[in-house]
Amino acid sequence: MKNPSRLLRLLTLLQARRDWSGPELAERLGVTTRTVRRDVDKLRDLDYPVHAGTGPGARYRLGPGAALPPLLLDDDEAVAVAVALHTAASSGVAGVGETALGALIKVEQVLPARLRHRVGALQIATVPTSPSGSLVDVDLLTAVAAACRDRERLRFGYRSYTGGESVRRTEPHRLVSWGRRWYLVAWDLDRADWRSFRLDRMTPHLPTGPRFAHREPPGGDAAAFVARSVADVWTTHARVRLHASADAVRDRMWPVHGRLEPVDERSCVLHFGAENPEMLAYLLVMLGVDFTVESPAGFAEHLRAVAGRFATAAAATERHQEKSPA
Repeated sequence: MKNPSRLLRLLTLLQARRDWSGPELAERLGVTTRTVRRDVDKLRDLDYPVHAGTGPGARYRLGPGAALPPLLLDDDEAVAVAVALHTAASSGVAGVGETALGALIKVEQVLPARLRHRVGALQIATVPTSPSGSLVDVDLLTAVAAACRDRERLRFGYRSYTGGESVRRTEPHRLVSWGRRWYLVAWDLDRADWRSFRLDRMTPHLPTGPRFAHREPPGGDAAAFVARSVADVWTTHARVRLHASADAVRDRMWPVHGRLEPVDERSCVLHFGAENPEMLAYLLVMLGVDFTVESPAGFAEHLRAVAGRFATAAAATERHQEKSPA
């Protein structure tokens, strides 16, 4: 194979989009359309089912195959696949954990020694703990992912966190794994606005609808949009002044519970949410910085209750340790 790196780039392009014209691929690869045709033939020789139409407007498309063709991965991609398989064991997708572990074993068996050492160094040989919360059916996950990829409208039944049932018509944008749950970021056609939906509350109505034009969510970041949406559904909310910079606190907080608003080098504002005031108070203590709760009113009582519980535990611990032999 004279140019395996170009073949890898061609395969990546075919996997990234539904179809491509010859001139589009030639422009991306920096070659002629004749070279594109030759490279497509090489992929077919490797059992990749690349379909092509006829005539001047012919487009190339990577179709499904009856068997898995040989994988073309560079070193970094091979390690990334191994890490991803390890992560999938705790992905929150039903039936994926054991399957991912089996696939990981197969991948490790064919890795060159130099890559097995890299994989071992990343400590991906242990099986992570099982995920908490509701599991997502793998068929649902792949169906929604395909609708995002192909930009096809998706209609589904949805159960809100309050238990209400509705039917939603959407233009799906991205899937986001957040806080051990899966969310769909989509444009809601009936509400004419962006929304995030938990996949374990969805019942898709297939087949998917017509294709739609691409649009970007507010801020262009699907993960950030989910973080804001999830924080809004907590039953208890607070505005907290943290006496430390946003940069100093960012790595200590939990984005699923809120967002930071930088103020200056010595302070920032935390818009925070949790299931109840007690949980919110404990999470604030775990940040490890001084703070002032600006709202809601009366939150000081919850802080006193938490402080009292810690003081009682500290006194009991001291008495126990004084009685116990060293």
